[in-house]
Amino acid sequence: MTQWFFRNGDLARDGWQSVVDASLEGWQHTGLRIAELAEGDSAPLEAGDVERLVIPLAGSFRVEYASAEGPDAVASDAATASGGIDLAGRRSVFDGPPDVLYLPAGTSATVTGAGRVAVAEAPVPEESAGEQHPVTYISKADVPVELRGAGRSSRQVHNYGTPAALSASKFIVCEVITPAENWSSFPAHKHDENVPGTESRLEEIYYFETAVSRGLDAPAEADPFGLFATYSSSAGDIDINAIVRTGDIALVPYGYHGPAAAAPGYDMYYLNVMAGPDTERVWNITDDPAHGWVRSSWEGQEFDSRLPYTQAEGQ
Repeated sequence: MTQWFFRNGDLARDGWQSVVDASLEGWQHTGLRIAELAEGDSAPLEAGDVERLVIPLAGSFRVEYASAEGPDAVASDAATASGGIDLAGRRSVFDGPPDVLYLPAGTSATVTGAGRVAVAEAPVPEESAGEQHPVTYISKADVPVELRGAGRSSRQVHNYGTPAALSASKFIVCEVITPAENWSSFPAHKHDENVPGTESRLEEIYYFETAVSRGLDAPAEADPFGLFATYSSSAGDIDINAIVRTGDIALVPYGYHGPAAAAPGYDMYYLNVMAGPDTERVWNITDDPAHGWVRSSWEGQEFDSRLPYTQAEGQ
C-alpha cells in the first residue's frame, strides 16, 4: 500500500520544511508547501501552471509577486503598484484567521518575513487556463468564520478558500480548530466518486498543528498530540491510524476519513487543501452510512463555549 502519512520533515525539499506535489506517487490534483522563515529569509515561488494561496501560520509576511495579469488585477486596495502586499498574520494557528493572498496560475512570487507560512497549491489544467482569476487579497477581518457541529463535535472553520469566499480555478482551502477533547472531521465521510449533486472527486491534504489548550498551565515536557484516521472505500485501499503532531501531513486520495480527535489538554489544528478532476469546484461528501446518523444527535446540544478562538488583545 502506498504511504499516505508523513511525519514532520519527511517531505523536506529545496529549503521547504514540507512539499506535497505531483512528484509523490499517486498524487495529482493538490499541493502544499510549508516554510519556517527567520528574519531576512525568503521563499521563492516560480511561475507555472499552478494556483496558490499564501497563508501565514505564525508571524506576518510580505509577498512580492509578478502576475501574468499585472498588478491592476489585484482585487483589493491594499495592494501596492509594485505588486507587493503585506499579510497580517497571527501568533499561532489558534489565534483566529490571518490575511491570505490568492495567486493565479502564471504568477511568480517571493515570500519574506519571520515565522511559519503555508502555500496551498493546485495544478490548473490546460482546459481551465483560460478562466484566469485575479490576484486576490482577503483580510483577516473578511475571512468567513464558521462554528460547526455541537457539544464535543464543536469546531471552528476558517473558510477563506471556499467557493463562496474565493474565486479560484480548482482548489478548496480551509482550516479547522478543534479544542481539547473534541472531535472533528466526523462523521467519517468520503469524496472519491463523481455523483452530481451528491458527491465530488477531491484529493485532500491535512496539515496538522497541536498545542497545549488555551488557559492551561502545562509542564515543559508536555507533548501536544491528536489522532487521525482513514479507511478504505470502493475507490481504493487506505489505512491511517496515527498520532499527529505539529508538522505532520496526511494525504487522502480516496476513502473515508475521520475522525480527527484532539486529546485532553491539547488543541488541534489542520489545514485542508482539496481539488480533483471534476469540472465543478464543489465540496460534496457522502457520510459513512454507519455513522452519518450522528449529525442528527447534535440537535439541541449546546455549542462549546470555548469557541470561537480569536486573537488575544494586545497581539
